[in-house]
Amino acid sequence: LTLPQFVQLMDNFVGEDISLPTVKRLTTFIKREYKQTKEEKMKQLEKVRRTSHVAQRKQLLEALFEKWDSKACGSLDLEEVIAVLSTFEGRMGKEAVMKAKEQLCSRYPQLSKVGKLSPRAFQTFVELIASKFTGNEDETIDNLVRFLTTSVEQSHTESLQSSARRKWLQDIQKAAETHGTSMEPVYKAVIKALSQDMEAHGDNKRISAYIALLEENRLSPEQGQVLLRYVACTADDAPYVLNQVLHRDMRGVSFAAIDQGKPIYVPRVQHHGNIHFWNSDRPVEERKGSFLVLPLYDAHWRVFGILGLDTLRDQCHKSIFLTHEISFYEGVCHAFSKAYHHICMWENVLQVAVTALDWLYPRTPSIHAVTTYLVTPEKDKSYHLWKVITTDNTGLKEIHRSPVVLLREENLFRDYLFKCTESSAVTLTSIYGQHHIAVPLHDLSRQTLGIFDISIGHHKKLPPQEQKDLQKMLKMAQAACSEILQRSLEEREPTQVLEAEHVGNVRHAGILFHRFMLQELRECV
Repeated sequence: LTLPQFVQLMDNFVGEDISLPTVKRLTTFIKREYKQTKEEKMKQLEKVRRTSHVAQRKQLLEALFEKWDSKACGSLDLEEVIAVLSTFEGRMGKEAVMKAKEQLCSRYPQLSKVGKLSPRAFQTFVELIASKFTGNEDETIDNLVRFLTTSVEQSHTESLQSSARRKWLQDIQKAAETHGTSMEPVYKAVIKALSQDMEAHGDNKRISAYIALLEENRLSPEQGQVLLRYVACTADDAPYVLNQVLHRDMRGVSFAAIDQGKPIYVPRVQHHGNIHFWNSDRPVEERKGSFLVLPLYDAHWRVFGILGLDTLRDQCHKSIFLTHEISFYEGVCHAFSKAYHHICMWENVLQVAVTALDWLYPRTPSIHAVTTYLVTPEKDKSYHLWKVITTDNTGLKEIHRSPVVLLREENLFRDYLFKCTESSAVTLTSIYGQHHIAVPLHDLSRQTLGIFDISIGHHKKLPPQEQKDLQKMLKMAQAACSEILQRSLEEREPTQVLEAEHVGNVRHAGILFHRFMLQELRECV
């Protein structure tokens, strides 16, 4: 137990009306009776040491990945990494690398096709290689890290450029982490990163940039099963580009980039003949410049959209995209994908909560209301709570698309929610005679991800059957959320149990709740 968890456990145990002398007697009793054996202490110390070691190794390999990824493109070329690693420890090292590569490609089948290592795949690769050598694995990894660190060189200018670019890419991720389920701040952060890089490293070229996402084409499937909808762009292009739709049977190279799974660069659009110009007001003689379209990949290397850039607004005839710029744009694509799927993960968690509440309400008439919160980190490492779903005693729900923010200093009577967040434990309280049960949803590291604030009115506890149903709902909601979080971390295809799980992502998240409910029922039978 952490300190906040211990305090919350004791608080729940003693209740609200206990006298101070009783609390003192309980404290004396615990101090006298609690004893930790030497074996328990050693086990606890070993667990702490191991956790610290794993975290340090992760940081070490992340720093190594960043050093190799000097252009901040978000991935490493597999064959380039293999070529360098094959020279480690001579013939024995080469054999270890080949065996590790075979295992890695088995674990991540898409590697054989794309040939790109994500940070997670890179870490796995290094650990697999180290496991092939005899001796201490940690020492082998240290030697591998030293070897790989000295194998890459970077000038001072390149280092400054890389540092600035990483900061802009981190801003994209922060926009996703600090704005609930809203995509708008992420779009703005992407456009800002591209503009800042063009000012600092791109000779101040005037660029247009736009993001288009793939959608199922339900209205006109004869034009193709999917379409591209333009969801964000630079401000000057909004009247011509925003919310436009590109079909497969229209001019353009975007679908070719999607099909080939790699960027397409057109240095002179006026000579290409198959470019779609959204601004039909632009005279033909001014339709000159460079055009670049990059596919957006998810964690499984499936394309879900494109990032496009052009220099048609720049009157300089030499305004072309350089190799280091294109590499950075690949990094922007990677950062946007992480941010986009982070928000998709939040949407999925919300859908689980909605489905769980739908299941709960007909079974628990004694529950007066449930308010659902998400825990959102702030830039200064603090946090706030976003009120995202309010449900009354009829089961009627209001989903707050622009979530209401709860700050601790402004909500003294809601302090129990913040205690629940910090202890990651169930918190019981009474406000103006109304009893509340605050139950945390955990992330994979047992930190608080969200909270169900359950009001049971003047009742001190629920009837036995309703309590049982509430516990069942909370258990299944937690299992579904853990599955969603695990899938968002993994770069392998998830296992789907029910036929209905093959449908769209958000609806699928709700089905996960029922899947776990059915699995438990099957185990009981």
